[in-house]
Amino acid sequence: MSLKENIQALQTELSSEEKFFESAVKTERFVKKYQKPLIASLLALVFGLGGYAGYEAYEKAKMEKANSALNLLLMNPSDSKAKQELANNSQPLYELYTLSQALKNNDLKVLSTLKSSKSGEVADIATYESAIISKNEKELGTYSKKQDAIYGDLATIELAVKDIQAGNASNAHTSLSRIKEDSSLYPLAQMLSHYGVK
Repeated sequence: MSLKENIQALQTELSSEEKFFESAVKTERFVKKYQKPLIASLLALVFGLGGYAGYEAYEKAKMEKANSALNLLLMNPSDSKAKQELANNSQPLYELYTLSQALKNNDLKVLSTLKSSKSGEVADIATYESAIISKNEKELGTYSKKQDAIYGDLATIELAVKDIQAGNASNAHTSLSRIKEDSSLYPLAQMLSHYGVK
């Protein structure tokens, strides 16, 4: 190697070391300048992750308690302690269990309270079943016209059958015509319309 090549290699090596030290100094200045915000961000991240993990563990424990209480209630429906445990740990599951018991016992009082449930599905089913059990045609008619009612088409057929039995064919036809073709009850509605209404 010639002297010129040695000098160029030495200059290149010194230049790369100089750049390394320069970047180290810049990093040190940056860390010193933003030390408090960096530490605060790191602490916030740690506390956030810890809080999230804690919340997940808490929710899992609540769900396990609710499931355990539900299992106890399924074996012994009169267990008031298990009922309270279920209500405290999972209100939607408690309302669903209460709905199932009310339907089993045809309990209009409980169904009436469940009509105002926060769970839309429980409230919907309670409204329909309450109207059916109490034979309240006005309530059933209101329910059948409600948009996105779970049993809306079934309520419409119920009303049409009552109209057919009462001899009111025009009301039955009008009710049955509201059932859309994509409904699973459409064939039944068509059959009632053609053969049941004279």
